Amino acid sequence: MAEQTKSHFKVLQKFSSDYSTGLITKYESQRTGLQVLVVDAKSPKVYGFFVLATEIHDDSGAQHLIFMGSKGYAYKGVLGKLTTRAYAYTNAWTATDHTAYTLETAGWEGFAQILPVYLSHVLQPTLTESACYTEVHHVDGLGHDAGVVYSEMQGIQNTAEMIIDERIRHRVYPEELGFRYETGGLMEPLRELSTERIREFHRQLYQPKNLCVTIIGEVDHEHLLKTLDGFEDEMHKHFPGRETNWTRPWTEHVETPPLKNSTVEEVEFPEEDESMGEITVAFLGPSVNDLSLSTALDVLLIYLAGSSVSVLGNALVEKEQLASSVDFGTDDRPNKLIRFSLSGVATEQLAATEKRFFQLLKETASNKLDMSYLADCIQRQKRQIRSYVEDSPASNISDLVADFLFGARDGTTLRSLTSLKRYGDLSAWTEDDWKNFLNKWLADAAHISILGVPSAKMSEKIKADEKARIEERKAKLGPDGLRELEKKLEEAKKENEIDIPRSVLEKFTIPSADSIHFISTTTARSGLARTSDELRNPAQDIIDKDGADLPLFLHFEHVGTSFVYIALVISTEGIPVDKRPLLPLYMDNFFDTPIRRNGEVIPFEKVVTDLERDTISYSLRSGAQLDNGETLLLQLRVERNKYEQAIRWLKELFWDSVFDEERIKASVTKLLANVPEEKRDGDSMSSAVNTMIHYTPKSIHRARNTLVKASYLKQIRTLLKKEPQRVLSMLDDLRGAICQAGNFRILVVADLEKLERPVLAWKPFADRCEQNPKLQSLGSAAERLSQAGKEPGGTAYLVPMPTIDSSYAIHKAKGLDSPAHPRLPALLVALAYLNASEGPLWNAIRGPGLAYGTYLDKNLEAGHVNFTVYSSPAASKAFAAGRSVVEDLISGETAFETPALEGAVSEIILGFATEEANMTDAGRASFANQVILGVPKTYKAEMLKKVREVRVDEIKQVLKDVILPVFQPEKSNFVVTCAPVEVERVKKDFEDQSFKVEVKPLSFFHDDYGLKVDDGNDPSDDDEDEDEFDAEDEEQSKT
Repeated sequence: MAEQTKSHFKVLQKFSSDYSTGLITKYESQRTGLQVLVVDAKSPKVYGFFVLATEIHDDSGAQHLIFMGSKGYAYKGVLGKLTTRAYAYTNAWTATDHTAYTLETAGWEGFAQILPVYLSHVLQPTLTESACYTEVHHVDGLGHDAGVVYSEMQGIQNTAEMIIDERIRHRVYPEELGFRYETGGLMEPLRELSTERIREFHRQLYQPKNLCVTIIGEVDHEHLLKTLDGFEDEMHKHFPGRETNWTRPWTEHVETPPLKNSTVEEVEFPEEDESMGEITVAFLGPSVNDLSLSTALDVLLIYLAGSSVSVLGNALVEKEQLASSVDFGTDDRPNKLIRFSLSGVATEQLAATEKRFFQLLKETASNKLDMSYLADCIQRQKRQIRSYVEDSPASNISDLVADFLFGARDGTTLRSLTSLKRYGDLSAWTEDDWKNFLNKWLADAAHISILGVPSAKMSEKIKADEKARIEERKAKLGPDGLRELEKKLEEAKKENEIDIPRSVLEKFTIPSADSIHFISTTTARSGLARTSDELRNPAQDIIDKDGADLPLFLHFEHVGTSFVYIALVISTEGIPVDKRPLLPLYMDNFFDTPIRRNGEVIPFEKVVTDLERDTISYSLRSGAQLDNGETLLLQLRVERNKYEQAIRWLKELFWDSVFDEERIKASVTKLLANVPEEKRDGDSMSSAVNTMIHYTPKSIHRARNTLVKASYLKQIRTLLKKEPQRVLSMLDDLRGAICQAGNFRILVVADLEKLERPVLAWKPFADRCEQNPKLQSLGSAAERLSQAGKEPGGTAYLVPMPTIDSSYAIHKAKGLDSPAHPRLPALLVALAYLNASEGPLWNAIRGPGLAYGTYLDKNLEAGHVNFTVYSSPAASKAFAAGRSVVEDLISGETAFETPALEGAVSEIILGFATEEANMTDAGRASFANQVILGVPKTYKAEMLKKVREVRVDEIKQVLKDVILPVFQPEKSNFVVTCAPVEVERVKKDFEDQSFKVEVKPLSFFHDDYGLKVDDGNDPSDDDEDEDEFDAEDEEQSKT
């Protein structure tokens, strides 16, 4: 580091953490004030966060466009194209108080190469008129609003979450405080936003002294400082110096006034199903810079609402069933903003539930606290922090951002983040200390309560107003005006798409893959996992010395982790089809259940309390995370000394759980209460309908679908009233089909050299299993496809949804069906090429504002290829643009670019690094390859060799044979969700492209799996009417 003394960057702070191994170093430029924070951590990836404090006093969303070129690299898309060559990925997010631009790379070499280019884009963007026109907002030749940013906000502005959040901000913060505003932009001001306003915003806030670059990973500090000095040598004269007077955002402003009075207010959101609403309660909390109080708040919130046994969750969700969930969160502000969100609340119970919420807070503050559980909350959070840092070095980025925004600029406040001593200090708090804290910040504090009320009238009004607004605009513009707008858009697109000289791209060489430090694990096997391929390695020796094999499939991955990760992949082949829709209920109840121990029934509250004490995390979900969505995946993460206890928990949860009538009723109520909220989301509903039409009832992916739960669980609810024992018996049958040793593939990721009894610890579990088990097939999505899924073509559904303003689409065709398919390398390169940032699809669809996002992907398990459109003003136009991209590449109308092809291979390498970014992920990937996919442990290394050898003619052929069919009506199916006002336009567009489109409501796709129970004419059990919009309605209303 001899050269460091010559750098213009001075070390402000340098220290280590007591819960991770890396150093933390904060630098500041003595020329410009640019700050750089480096957190050293071992990882194959390097994470960068370019954070600017952004204070704005309107809803215009004025901080976009840095990705459209810079003064040093004056070409739209050059940053995206360069990152694809450097094993890198860029993104951004906009929060109320800051904007963060991210850079993730596989290895340091690629990061260092992109760093000065990225800084140039952040600090010296071109901000052209044409970029503002296409990226932010424009009106197309049909008179409709479009633009990338506009499309994003169109998709979320009228959701319950956004409407409630806006009202809270307006009630908490006065007009002169920037926290009041939506800095992502709202549709109305976005339609008026000018390029000059964006430029002025950048001049004020996009300065080096208002920027902190946080880098986490394996960083070469000397190389970093040399790169930064070189960048500043060229640009520092264009900015005010470090000593120039400057008002730091957020720290020199009007303080947030305390809330004087508590208020309760109803706010409507558009929804034709008026049965379920939402509640959000907000408080002002302690200073963000008081880490002790902030930590106490975190612990208290977990105590109050962290699980099914916490005060609010247990009362409001599990016992009184007034809400489907109680969630909490805090916004980092000079004074933290505390929020509680209650979802799935019956509309007529909103006011009463809000009162009950505060009654519970008061009771908690006045009654005896459970100090033992509070101590558990403290210890569990400490365990989780250590675990999160090992799994993701960037897991505490929100704390680092908050310190930059509100902490001391010299970094002194950072030091408090590096120690867990504050949790030890909290352990010394008395019950009175906790009660006083609870009373001050919550129970006795002024608050804002917003009751979110669903409104069909509001939904109709938004629909009618939008239609009238567009019609008025079209009439005002007339045909000539619309043609002028179309011409203006085409000119803007042309100006944006100036070709990037090949020399600019090629002067950035692709880093060597050797610079990426992939994590290596060692495989060992026992019991049913043993194969004819006998392993010889030190890890296998440890397993072999631990005693005789057990009748279990035990697969171990040895790696130097401080924790133990246990996963059970569970076959669902033996589950009767009529019991599969019970899986959501079984899974929801799995951990939150009484168990029978030594003849005594242990209440579920004690079960959960003890389970939380013994674990870091636990879950039961779909096995899609391990490449088979038709399996179940149970996961536990524990400290090493809790390994045997974790296995005892698995034994009890599988075989000794008690299906309690009241617990099952609570789960059914909770699951059903979530359905209306799930059905408001256009993206998730396009996916839900897609699943319903492409899979048979045997598919658990289908059986667990919202559109099955919506009907099936209503029947179960009625059956619980009439014949509760029958439901419990059905669950017993389901458990019996699951709890068989032949269904389990068990994975343990651990440091086997430090793990006691890695095999023999499983004996109590094995003793509960059948003897001499036969290993069951895991099944696959391909085996559970419907006829439409097996032979796509001719199925096209358009689903109107009053709750959305945008459109979402999934198009599906037959694809490759095996990880060993000889054409897979060419397909991987083709997909990476098409999906690349600033690549063909991006430029044809996102660039002109036809959608916020779109991508092509493969599903080897089902044998499909998919084209997905996210948040589009007209999904039909995005689809047509995507088809043209593929056709032009096949025909040769558009040539393949060599730098972009090289970048595609780089993107594949980055994807592999991301899949194995930590020790647990590396172990899971090895297991998935060998056990789930049936390919060698070295599969990815072998695939990388193959993708590097792919030729252009192979890519063209795979485009023609595999990808093009997704755009051909006779070979593909699609599902589109959109606003009712857009149905006529989108339907006609697709019909003009030769699709035969059916318009159907969501309820058309409901399935109760044949379970019919006489409900005694209970109106609460009727199907919703919120989406009863069919083809006849469409023809009659033409809306």
